[in-house]
Parts: sequence; structure tokens; C-alpha cells
Amino acid sequence: MDVTNSQDLFSGQTTCGTLLQQLQVIWDEVGESDEERDKMLLQLEQECLDVYMRKVDQASKSRALLLKSLADSRAELARLLSALGEKTYAGLPDKSSGTIKEQLAAIAPTLQQLCKQKEDRLKEFTDVQLQIQKIHGEIAGSLANGEKLGMPVVDENDLSLKKLDEFHVQLQDLQREKSERLHKVLDFVSTVHDLCAVLGMEFLGTITEIHPSLNESIGVQSKSISNDTLYKLLKMVEALKEDKRVRLQKLQLLAAQLTDLWNLMDTSPEERILFRHITLNISATIDEVIVPGALAVDIIEQAEEEVERLDQLKATRMKEIAMKKQAELEDIYAHAHMEVDSAAAERKIVALIESGNVEPSELFSEMDNKILKAKEEALSRKEILEKVEKWMSACEEESWLDDYNRDENRYNSSRGAHLNLKRAEKARLLVNKIPGLVDALVSKTRAWEEAHGLSFTYDGVSLLAMLDEYTMLRHDREEEKRRMRDQKRFHEQLTTEQEALFGSKPSPARTSSAKKAVGPRANGGASNHTLSRRLSMNSHHGSNNGVRSASRDGKKDSRFSAPANYVALAKEDAPTLVSGNDLVLASP
Repeated sequence: MDVTNSQDLFSGQTTCGTLLQQLQVIWDEVGESDEERDKMLLQLEQECLDVYMRKVDQASKSRALLLKSLADSRAELARLLSALGEKTYAGLPDKSSGTIKEQLAAIAPTLQQLCKQKEDRLKEFTDVQLQIQKIHGEIAGSLANGEKLGMPVVDENDLSLKKLDEFHVQLQDLQREKSERLHKVLDFVSTVHDLCAVLGMEFLGTITEIHPSLNESIGVQSKSISNDTLYKLLKMVEALKEDKRVRLQKLQLLAAQLTDLWNLMDTSPEERILFRHITLNISATIDEVIVPGALAVDIIEQAEEEVERLDQLKATRMKEIAMKKQAELEDIYAHAHMEVDSAAAERKIVALIESGNVEPSELFSEMDNKILKAKEEALSRKEILEKVEKWMSACEEESWLDDYNRDENRYNSSRGAHLNLKRAEKARLLVNKIPGLVDALVSKTRAWEEAHGLSFTYDGVSLLAMLDEYTMLRHDREEEKRRMRDQKRFHEQLTTEQEALFGSKPSPARTSSAKKAVGPRANGGASNHTLSRRLSMNSHHGSNNGVRSASRDGKKDSRFSAPANYVALAKEDAPTLVSGNDLVLASP
């Protein structure tokens, strides 16, 4: 029976109930007491409870791990969204739906997609920051050619598109700056190439002194664009331009000297054409000289040698050239009415040439400077001299008008009388302008003297002194005219009274009285003669109607001498001035 039950027990489904029944059978056969049986049942229940408790603890721990994994996933999800700059995500599952495992299963694809998106975004950030770092290094000059850059540090907490756009904008600005710098570098390199060609210098060795990458064999994008490179290129261009300017100036000076020497030596065109490459740029600007080798050192040396050779040949003609320049200087002084000691200047030039202590170029340069200064001074005196000429011309017309007014036959119908009448009308208008012309001349002369700090002389005499004396004499003449008019009125009044007393028949006393009235006029003529002698500023040279004289070499000398009659009558006063004969005829 026991065997049968055991077989049934193991052959059937084993459960707690079948095991308890089997235990009851065994206890019955053994004859266990009820106390033992209860004690053993309690032990079984405790052991079962312990097993359940272990299982519950294991299940609780498993649930806690799942919850922590879910919380970590959600935190990772939030961190990824924050780092990527995403507020929401389309595939994000509902937090409260489904079991924990279902929620984990639902959030896993989203996490996977965001992680992939983060990796892609991180790569984009790395690339753009790497390019920025590279351009920064190129601009700063800290990146050597072909040097590899270290990986940039990317802030994984901010991988948003906004931040990425900021880096792209920064990269675009740097790329634009790099392009501008590269254009500047290429322009500088091209300028250096052209300058080296004109100056006859070796380009490659010159340009690689600044930076090896400026070699033509190196690609454009590999050129150095650093501040140091740009600064050195700028300084090199400035130095080469200055060298070009100095060489061109020197070559032009040599070319000018060659031309002068050729003209002096009457060099044939066949000989001159051998140096055409030197004289070709004699008047060219610095930007116009672009022919390779035009300013090479050997070209300048060739010009210097030729100038030196010709300079030695022309030493025998130094006196002739110097005297020619001295004559030009004296001519400028003569036209400007400035005095110069010609004889002393010529003696000094001859002594310098014969002593051999002066270089021809220095002597001619000094004389050229004197001529230039004389021209500048003559130009500054031009306006005043023109007014002096007008004043002199007006004084000549004044003298002519004075003579014309004395002519008793001026109104006769002789040949040319109408022409003299027209000239007299014009002369009166011109004479009326003399005071204003003198005032303007005085004002201009004083302004010139204040500006130049010296006295304005006319053929060695102060122009202001001449004008002051002229003004004084004109005033004296006006006083003389006024006195004569008063005397004439007195005689006319006396004649009228005598006619009233004795009749119109002239008496010897009245005739004698009238003739005495001519006396002041004669005195006036004497004073005019004295005025002419006082204002003649160069009588020791000889005069030509008081205006022009001849110089020592027979040329026309424009030195001024006051006209014979400085002061003439104004138009309205002309009829009141009569000759001695007119006074006699007017008496009864």
C-alpha cells in the first residue's frame, strides 16, 4: 500500500496538498503525537513564509532597479533634449501609461535616436570648432605649415542649433577675414614681384625672407596670413617703393645732368641714343616706371660713369656756363628793378672756378638756387611793379598834358589837333586817377614789406620814399596852383577897379603889374625842374626822357627816373593855369 501511494505521489502532479497528505500518512504509521504534528506544521508554515518573503524581497529589489533605470532613462532623455536644445520630442511616450517594463521599452527607441542625434551634433560641433581653431591659428601665426591640430573641447551640455549657428557665423566671419587677408597677401606678393623686377632684384629670395609659404610653388590656401606676415609684407613694399623712388629720383637727376651735358657738348643723336633707356624716364612718375630692370643698380652706375666722364670734359666750359647763368640772374634783377653788384659777382665766380675748390655741380646748383629765389622775389614784386609802371605812364601823360595846356595854339585847326584833343581828354581822366593809384601802391608796398620784413626798393631807392616825396611835391604844386589862382583873381579885381577909375585904356602901370603876375608861374617852372632833379633816381646812368636808361652792356635798362613833370593839373583846373603871355593879353 505504501509503495502504491508513493508511486501515485511521484507519478502525479506534486503539490503542497499531496505532500501534506503523504506526511499525514507517515505520521499515522509512525504514531506521531498531535503536538509533534502541530509543531512540524508550524515549522513548515514558517519555512514557506521565509521563502515567500525572500521572493518578495527579490521582486521589490528588481522593481526598484527597474524604477531607477526608468528614472535614469527619463533623466538622460531630459538631458539630451536640453543639450540638443529641444523642448519636446515627437516620439516621447506617455509617462503614466503601461507597466515599468513597458515604459522602459517605450522610452528606449527615443533614447537611442537622441543619442545618435547627439553624436551627429557633436561631430558637427567638432568640425566647425576645428575649422575656427585652424583659422585662428593661421591668423595668429601660431600654426605651422602642415601642423595637425588637437581636437577641440566641445561643451556637450550645449549642443543646440542656436549654438551651432553661432559657431557657423563665427566661422563665416573668420573665413571672410581669411579671404581678405589672403587677397592682401597676394596683392603684396604681386607688388613685391613687380618692384623687384623694376629694381633688378631677385624675387624668390626676397619674398621667402618674410615667410617660406610665400613661395610660388606653395598653394594659395597654404599662404601665411598672420599679422606678422602682413606687417612684414607692408614694410617690405614700403621699403621697395622708397628704394624705387630714391633710385628713380637719382636716375632722373643723372638723366637731367646727361641732357644738360649733351646740350653743352653738342653731343650727336647717335651717341645719345645709347643712353635712351636712362633718359626715357626723365619725367616719368614713380607709377609709370614698370619696365623690368629700368632702375637696376647697373643702370644707375652706367649713368653715373657717363656723367662723370662728361663732367670732366666740360670743366673747360665752366666759365662760359657760369657767366650765362649770371647774365640770366642779372636780367631777372634788372626786370624786377632790383640792384645787384654784377662786377663783384663775376669776379667771385671767376675766382672760384680758377681756384678749383668748387665742384661744377655745386656752383651751378647754387646759381640755380639764386635764380630760383630771384624769380620768386621778382614774382612777389610783379603786382607792385605793374602798378609802378602804370604810375610812371600816368606821370608821363601828366607831363604831356602840362605841356599841352601851355601850348597857345592847341585849339588851332592844324593837322593832328583833334588827335591831341582826344589824347588830352584821356590824359585828364588818367591824371585824375593818380592819387588813388598812389594810395593803392603805398598800401600794396607796405603790405609787401610787412610780409617780407624788408624795404621795397626800386633801382636801389625805397619806393615808399619816392611815393612820399611825390605826394609831398604834388601837394606843393597844388598849393602853388591855388596861390596863382588867388593872385590872378587879385589882379583881375585890381584891373576892374582901375578900369572903373581911369577907363579901359591900358596904362603902363597896369601892364607892368600884369606882367609881374607871370613871376609865380616862372617860379613854378623852376620848382618843376628842381622836382625832376630830386626824383631822378639813376641820373648817374644817363636818362632817356626820365624813364629808361641803358645798362653797361648796351641792353635796355628799365630803371625808373621820375618824369620831368610829376604833377599836372586836373581837368577842371586846367583852364585856370595860363602862361605869362595870356596874362598880358587879358589886361586892358
